[in-house]
Amino acid sequence: MNDRDDKGWDVRLNGVLFFPVTPFGADGDVAEEVLAEHVGQGVEAGAGGVFTACGTGEFHALSLGEYARVVSVTAATAGGRVPVFAGAGGALPFAQACAEAATANGADGLLLLPPYLVGAPPEGLVDYVREVAATTDLPIIVYHRGNARFTPAAAAELADMPGVIGIKDGFGDLDLLQRIILTVRRTTSREFTFFNGLPTAEMTVPAYRGLGVTLYSSAVFCFAPEVALTFNKAVTSGDDELVQRLLTDFYLPLVELRDLVPGYAVGLVKAGVRLRGLDVGGVRAPLTDPTPEHLARLERLIATGTEITGC
Repeated sequence: MNDRDDKGWDVRLNGVLFFPVTPFGADGDVAEEVLAEHVGQGVEAGAGGVFTACGTGEFHALSLGEYARVVSVTAATAGGRVPVFAGAGGALPFAQACAEAATANGADGLLLLPPYLVGAPPEGLVDYVREVAATTDLPIIVYHRGNARFTPAAAAELADMPGVIGIKDGFGDLDLLQRIILTVRRTTSREFTFFNGLPTAEMTVPAYRGLGVTLYSSAVFCFAPEVALTFNKAVTSGDDELVQRLLTDFYLPLVELRDLVPGYAVGLVKAGVRLRGLDVGGVRAPLTDPTPEHLARLERLIATGTEITGC
């Protein structure tokens, strides 16, 4: 997929989008060499884009200095082979500082996460995006989730900003998303990307494809890229039998496990990376790592997924 806007950016996102975890060493610091290995493995496996220091990468738990290092390592490791987007968000000054740090450390774009804590009307959210966009020349994808709920009219305003090239949907409200897509398409001739950003997005890929939204993020790609890529191939090739088997026997039990404990959308992913042989450490508070029982269930699920895919 090519996204070119009136500033001349050319950002290609396709296939499965990779959201790496942020490894921490025994001393609690960012483990840069492990991060480079993790990112390198994902790019080599076939990621269509890398979104670093985002939700799965524990953006909420990073200092600005750590954030800059994570972006720098990720961009250097990707080496221009695929686009690297960096998370930004929270309080407006912090989001602006992240935008500047991402620009200075080699990112190709930003994923703008919701502002911190407060609820806000759509016009305030649009102003938030506009003020962050004013601090960087990087293209921005806006994360539509949590306390950043955009109306169709507000989404059309985003699409009218030269710096904004897309929306990542984290709500799963397909009626609202359809209205947003139709409104944006009606009000602008620019290329504008939409992608499915729900946790364990594979569960809703068939539904999103019905709206013409084929791009999605995959947390599973972090720890079982062979399963994520096999699922994507099955979806795009029309192998409905394999899609349904993976959804029923792998993704559904994974979602059921994920929903047992708040924060497992990150904690389980990081544990999965460890189970596959890369010591990325645990999650930072307030998140928690899986219990031994849940870890054993995850290990069995990974075995099931690899058995189904034959990898």
